[in-house]
Amino acid sequence: MAGDGSNAKWMGSLPPALRALPLANLAIPGSHDSFSYWVDDKSPVGPDQATAIKRLAKISLVKKLMKKWSVTQNLTFKEQLESGIRYFDLRVSSKPGEAGQEIYFIHGLFGIRVSDGLMEINTFLTHHPTEVVFLDFNHFYAMDKNHHVYLIGRIKEVFGSRLCTKECVENVTLNYLWEKKQQVLIFYHHPIYEENPILWPGNKMPAPWANTTSVHKLLQFLETTLGERAKHGTFHVSQAILTPRVKTIARHLIRGLKNTLVHRNLPLILNWVKSQKPGIMGVNIITSDFVELVDFAASVIALNDLLLEEGKSST
Repeated sequence: MAGDGSNAKWMGSLPPALRALPLANLAIPGSHDSFSYWVDDKSPVGPDQATAIKRLAKISLVKKLMKKWSVTQNLTFKEQLESGIRYFDLRVSSKPGEAGQEIYFIHGLFGIRVSDGLMEINTFLTHHPTEVVFLDFNHFYAMDKNHHVYLIGRIKEVFGSRLCTKECVENVTLNYLWEKKQQVLIFYHHPIYEENPILWPGNKMPAPWANTTSVHKLLQFLETTLGERAKHGTFHVSQAILTPRVKTIARHLIRGLKNTLVHRNLPLILNWVKSQKPGIMGVNIITSDFVELVDFAASVIALNDLLLEEGKSST
């Protein structure tokens, strides 16, 4: 199942009718806090955390417990890509006090260097020239203009001609990208995107967030926000994730996110996924925590078959 490579080439295997559809109309699996499979409990707590947490984290046990709540994925980028994940939710930060402009992934604790993660993704794309990824840089911490310039430079250096420049969303089909040999769309939620044709604005990738521990509220929210989805001009992320509150974490400190919220509710979330339809008013990108615990990616990819059936019935 997870990371076994069975979905490594799913985009390349889509039938011609689907290759001609805008990517905004296809069902695409994504991961939430995609990089958090490794976080460093020996480094300082990240600037994305409240002051109270930073104080508490001076106790080493607290940091070990934080790790259980910071980790939302078990698979590396390579394993996620092989399992079929094509959208990555990325939060990044400099390390305050560190010399130079190096940027790291962050979720409470620091993860790996961003450039190492990008190189891992690029290696996969080299081996799978028909696959396309969405990299959504949506949270930046402790970064000034120089940090952004450094990060954008690394993105260009790693992916080069694979980067897809800003374009009308409806024009972006697999056929269009294959013709140009482009495989990477970068979304950058910071005004500096305006200076770079390879950066897509964050508003082209809305990802409404339910911010709830209740699976029923989550599913209701996903339905409502799908109904409000823009008909044209943007992609759309359905975040099928539950978010722990401070009291959830306090009550289940030792158990961590996976054992407290995810395991129990994933089957219900997966049922919702399986009942969806892609298309203009349907789902586009769906993200989840711990994507390997159920056949999440395969279930999302399978939704694209519905578009084929629809095509047959309308001819």
